[in-house]
Amino acid sequence: MASEQTFPSSVNPAAAPRRLLTTAVWLAVVVGVLGAIAYHARMGAVSPRIANPEVTGVPRPVEFRWGNDFPIQEMQWGTVGMMALLVAVCARAWRRHPGHPNVLMVLAATGIVWQDPIMNWAPYAVYNPQLWHWPEDWPLVKISPTVEPFVVVGYAAFYFVVPFFTSSWILRRLQAGAARDSFLWRHPLLSLGLLLFVVGFLFDAMLEIFSIQAGLYIYSQVMPWGSVFAGTTFQFPLIWESALVTVVMIPAGILCHRDDTGRTQAEKLVQKFRWLPKRPALGTFLMMFAILNVAYFMYGAGFAIIRASKLATAVACPWPFPEAKVYDPNGFYEKEGHAGPFFEGLWNGWLSAQPSGRPSMEPPADGGRCGPGRA
Repeated sequence: MASEQTFPSSVNPAAAPRRLLTTAVWLAVVVGVLGAIAYHARMGAVSPRIANPEVTGVPRPVEFRWGNDFPIQEMQWGTVGMMALLVAVCARAWRRHPGHPNVLMVLAATGIVWQDPIMNWAPYAVYNPQLWHWPEDWPLVKISPTVEPFVVVGYAAFYFVVPFFTSSWILRRLQAGAARDSFLWRHPLLSLGLLLFVVGFLFDAMLEIFSIQAGLYIYSQVMPWGSVFAGTTFQFPLIWESALVTVVMIPAGILCHRDDTGRTQAEKLVQKFRWLPKRPALGTFLMMFAILNVAYFMYGAGFAIIRASKLATAVACPWPFPEAKVYDPNGFYEKEGHAGPFFEGLWNGWLSAQPSGRPSMEPPADGGRCGPGRA
């Protein structure tokens, strides 16, 4: 009688409990972070630094495109839902392909959100205080002109997911109908970069104009040339903002482009520079994170030059958030006749080419464009 031979199982019986413990730890971290955010969340102009003591309630002196009852809270819950879906998709992709470059880029693109207060300061981006936001006087957060909202956590979708997958799809379609010796095949990275610029420019313009018209935020000062609706509440620095944001979108997309070997440009760079050869996924993430941070800094530097040169002379009138003081770092609102009260915000000295801070301005004799009864 033949004896039945048994083989040791290849499954490590200790692996399942370890995975369960790891999952529980990460779940506890996520719950803890979300709990901390919920505990510290604010809504409205709370800090005396930005709150206007002369105003009670939330009056709106300007009618937004979709009415002053635009469902801001529902929109924010929509952002929460979008991020939950993105996390679920990334978790599934990671389980199937640990170290997936696209997941790493989502993490890197989300990670650069730490710079957002600075990137609100540079282009005079003023958010609606009624958005859920961090306490206004926290370090780093207080650099933002009014508040630093939670909705900016959707950076990954803005800077990477939509521009990259849309541009990659268009590139594949164009290559399918092109000869193998065409520009599209000979220069795929350059072709993708050009597509990312066009797609990113259009995507940003549509999204930001919609958001401004809905009253989510404004650009309190813009350079008149290259902007649309200049001098109104809804002004938008089209040429400058929609072009400069692609400085982040282009490297994010190119780093995730796969060549004929199946490797992404980010993975090839990590191999070339020998970053953490024993931890390739970590090395790839750090490479992505470093490059995106530099690119985002370049975006801010472009607006910082405009700010220091005092070329952003068109102010958004009427000021749409009277529960907050008027953000007027250069005195241009006062020059246009606005009665205030004003606050100049942070980084308004040497970094704004104003060693003595905000200058005092004389209101015009005729009351000005933003004077009483006009703003």
